[in-house]
Amino acid sequence: MNRFSSCVCTLSLLLCICWALPRIAIAQEPPALRVLTWNLHHGEGVDGRLNLERIADRIRKVQADVVALQEVEQLTGRTGQVDQPAELGRLCGMSHVFGKNLDFQGGGYGNAVLSRFPIRSSFNRRLPIVNNGEPRGVLVVELDIPGLPQPCTLLCTHLDHRSADAERRLAAGVMQELVSPRPDAPMLLAGDLNDTPESPVFNLLLQNWQWLQSGALPTVPVTRPQQQIDFILTRPLNRWKLQDVQVLDEAVASDHRALLMVLEWQ
Repeated sequence: MNRFSSCVCTLSLLLCICWALPRIAIAQEPPALRVLTWNLHHGEGVDGRLNLERIADRIRKVQADVVALQEVEQLTGRTGQVDQPAELGRLCGMSHVFGKNLDFQGGGYGNAVLSRFPIRSSFNRRLPIVNNGEPRGVLVVELDIPGLPQPCTLLCTHLDHRSADAERRLAAGVMQELVSPRPDAPMLLAGDLNDTPESPVFNLLLQNWQWLQSGALPTVPVTRPQQQIDFILTRPLNRWKLQDVQVLDEAVASDHRALLMVLEWQ
């Protein structure tokens, strides 16, 4: 090979490396994770119609990566024996898991998670019941999300709605029990907490979780929201950066508005 050919080969190699470097850097950047939480009221809107298609349409439009759903039904009489988690997964092109907390009309009632990332594992942990309350639980889902140092654990839950907060306090203790073995792992807590940011229960949760919002974004009542009771919390401390947060303007498909948070792992 003469000197000219050698220089050409060297230049070509350098150009290839320079072309590839930005793409390598992009591939290694932490992902912007779009997380949505929504209490679906079993798919029945304030217009009295059962309509999963309009729910799925909103999920697709905001390009959610991970969706925490509450008040979801599977094969119940009230919702026409439809497997709602599976149907929403099909309509959104996402994987799904369901955590049943209550036997209801021939099927199950509980929480669900949709994900466009692989679901590594999941289990449903029942929550304590106080004074004959409704059986409730937290669906714990482990997700393989590219760019994160280890699998991300999502806790999807729906806490007791009664004014007395004894049951919600016990549930906050369960959340701590679930996360304490992995203090440095990426984790998210999403759902209908049935309490406000000023409440004692919310402050109990903030001993172990971080609320990245700068203030409340009301989610209920759906027509003219006055209070935020639907939340997305993160841990560990200062490892997630908030890129955006918004309450969707959908005011018919459910009796709650959905909360969308765009997060970046630091």
